[in-house]
Amino acid sequence: MSAAKTNILHLYRAFLRELPPRPFLTTPRAPLHQRLRDFVSSAAAPASAAVATPLHKPSIAEAEQLLAYLQAQREYVTLLERYNPGMGMDEETRVRLTAKRVGMDLPKEFKDGEEEK
Repeated sequence: MSAAKTNILHLYRAFLRELPPRPFLTTPRAPLHQRLRDFVSSAAAPASAAVATPLHKPSIAEAEQLLAYLQAQREYVTLLERYNPGMGMDEETRVRLTAKRVGMDLPKEFKDGEEEK
């Protein structure tokens, strides 16, 4: 196998790692997944075999840039979730946990008709 074809297959596998997995193999491929497969098959095929060329054929350098972008986005989301744990919480839970962090316990709130046991 040539070095260019190996590089293309490496890029394809890296893209598959970055994309969300298909839940079942019987489900149809996403349009992005199909475009990746088309890119790999067209890049791996010899230039003389290309019958109809699109207006803009993506290059390997563009694919590498897109892969770097996807990896950076995944890392960004991971760091955002790690360092902003209250992002997905409601306001009441966030206030209670913030008070607990500084050593305070919020008093229990009673609703109408509720009694303390």
